[in-house]
Amino acid sequence: MQSIRIYEMPTCKMVSSGTGMFGEEKFNKFEEWFSSQKRSMFPKDFLYWEDGGFHWLYMYEDGMVFPSEFEIINFQGGLYAVATDIDQKTDSELMKAEVDKFLNENGFERDMSRPELGNIITSPLAHEIMGYEQMDYYTPIKAKK
Repeated sequence: MQSIRIYEMPTCKMVSSGTGMFGEEKFNKFEEWFSSQKRSMFPKDFLYWEDGGFHWLYMYEDGMVFPSEFEIINFQGGLYAVATDIDQKTDSELMKAEVDKFLNENGFERDMSRPELGNIITSPLAHEIMGYEQMDYYTPIKAKK
């Protein structure tokens, strides 16, 4: 059984939090805003580390209303290798080795020109039952040269 899946994210527009940290007013406001959006089958928010802070994105849809301190950015999209684990309990080195093994066996390599992303995939009901949240970890990839 494979534990890594390949996902192609489209080029799209995203609402951006800008860089910040959890607990900061702007970051809290972004979380409050995106949490108020209608839940869909798949999470539409993505988080990554940039310049000493987190950067939060939420997939933009035409006509979407969002707080004025946030902006819409162009998101490059592309191929990602996706691994799932328990949020904040991930053995990063073990996951990196598992992803790299999968990439090597399937003609891919990491694409260092794009950031690694993550998002919580657990619904509030599942979180209540399990007592923890699962997170998808997105590693940008490309065809091996």
